[in-house]
Amino acid sequence: GSNLGPTSQVLADRVAAEAARYGVPANEIPVELLTASSSGLDPHISPDAAYFQAIRVAEARGLDLEAVRELIETHTEAPVAGILGEPRVNVLLLNLALDDLSQG
Repeated sequence: GSNLGPTSQVLADRVAAEAARYGVPANEIPVELLTASSSGLDPHISPDAAYFQAIRVAEARGLDLEAVRELIETHTEAPVAGILGEPRVNVLLLNLALDDLSQG
């Protein structure tokens, strides 16, 4: 993480550059894909971030988009005890499942 605050011009410039790289307005992109927030080591992303990348992942792996979306859905974990935290997708486990699908 950068510890840059919401009023930081450096952060605003970084977000704008990332949005331009995606070719989509920044307000249409899950915020975690635009910032370097958190540790960067957590294996989880939000379901929104996973679904946002589904088309690119399907194309890169030569997979059916609907199959990728189904794997995202089945790999979305609920909050702990139903109340702690947010829904999340373990990227490592999802990538392993995508590998299995690619080889199948």
